Amino acid sequence: MAVIVALGAFLMTLAGGWTAQRVTDRRHLVLGLAGGLMLGVVGLDLLPEAMHAAGREILGVPLALLLFVAGFLAAHVVERVLAVRQAAHGGENGARVPQVGLTAAAAMVGHSVADGVALGAAFQVGGGMGVAVALAVITHDFADGFNTYTLTSLYGNARRRALAMLFADAVAPVVGAASTLLFTLPKEPLGAYLGFFGGALLYLAAAEILPEAHHRHPALSTLMCTVGGVAGIWLVVGLAE
Repeated sequence: MAVIVALGAFLMTLAGGWTAQRVTDRRHLVLGLAGGLMLGVVGLDLLPEAMHAAGREILGVPLALLLFVAGFLAAHVVERVLAVRQAAHGGENGARVPQVGLTAAAAMVGHSVADGVALGAAFQVGGGMGVAVALAVITHDFADGFNTYTLTSLYGNARRRALAMLFADAVAPVVGAASTLLFTLPKEPLGAYLGFFGGALLYLAAAEILPEAHHRHPALSTLMCTVGGVAGIWLVVGLAE
């Protein structure tokens, strides 16, 4: 059942990516929405789940929050190191580095695998839990597909690479759900991963996606798309509870 439900997540992810690439004439709105979706996913979905799963503390600070900060810093360090290397090889100073987009998209794929694992584990607990998690996974995978395509293309990667990462992100929940037929991932490592990934994703949203959205088109419509993205994720999380 979990694998069958994951096929719905596969289709929803592709639908999100298709939407992102079809509205290129309103790129600032796409980026504004993507930033809102990413902020909503991190603050309202990933971080609460990470803190619940990885509940222990280190020196008085929850492990999930420590890894959240570590993920934010890691994304910043990786981007700066790649930018310095590009400048040293004659690249334009301040230009976006395609590898950053690919790395971010790969992290989205990893998150989708974790979604599939969570889906499979929920169905192992019981049908009611499985249905609740299935609703959350399928609905927010539209945002995952949207963000995966947007992140890859924003950093200057070719369309075929963006589509390849989108397809990988769509397949990931199916792979994750199928893997639970063989093993179950412990809660704490999963929570630690989600905390780290949430920090990296927030960096990309706050430092890259949203500034780019408002740089050339500082319009109210762009801001409303960002707010709407956050509100949409809030609605999805609320309905899944």
